[in-house]
Amino acid sequence: MMTAASRFVSLHDLHPKRLDIPILILTAFILLVTGLSLPLLKIQQMIFWKSNYSVFSGVIDLFQHGDYALAALIFFFSVLFPFVKLLLLFVLWEVKLNEDKRRLIIRWLGALGKWSMLDVFIVAIIVVIVKIGPLAKTEAQPGIYFFTASIFLSLVTAMLIESLAYKTARG
Repeated sequence: MMTAASRFVSLHDLHPKRLDIPILILTAFILLVTGLSLPLLKIQQMIFWKSNYSVFSGVIDLFQHGDYALAALIFFFSVLFPFVKLLLLFVLWEVKLNEDKRRLIIRWLGALGKWSMLDVFIVAIIVVIVKIGPLAKTEAQPGIYFFTASIFLSLVTAMLIESLAYKTARG
């Protein structure tokens, strides 16, 4: 006899009319790629030095200057983790899983999700610190808005999927 926990089914199969979930995942993915590619910050010191920083260029620059641990940390939290989170949300939506496996993935997403806004927080702190200094001028660039929107959409999508998964598990 098959129990509810051993039955393999996708959330998409259970909720075929819910188009919002795949649209949110795709939109978050597009926003993430855009946000990581575009400059996050423009820093100008005095009149002579001006630079734009994207997440990708920042990680590469840190690596080239020997700051391997910091480059790896930013790469993990800013690049790898958001993509893995979106991949896991897609898996939860599309792949046929049993309840136990679905709960395990949701539990991991919940634990790791607490770190999702770390990047946005760090960039905000950098902007504030540089604005306090009299020798430099900092401006937020479009990348920060795209990146923040992506993180926000992935959080909303995770909450929706978690809610659907728990409703489905209860019957």
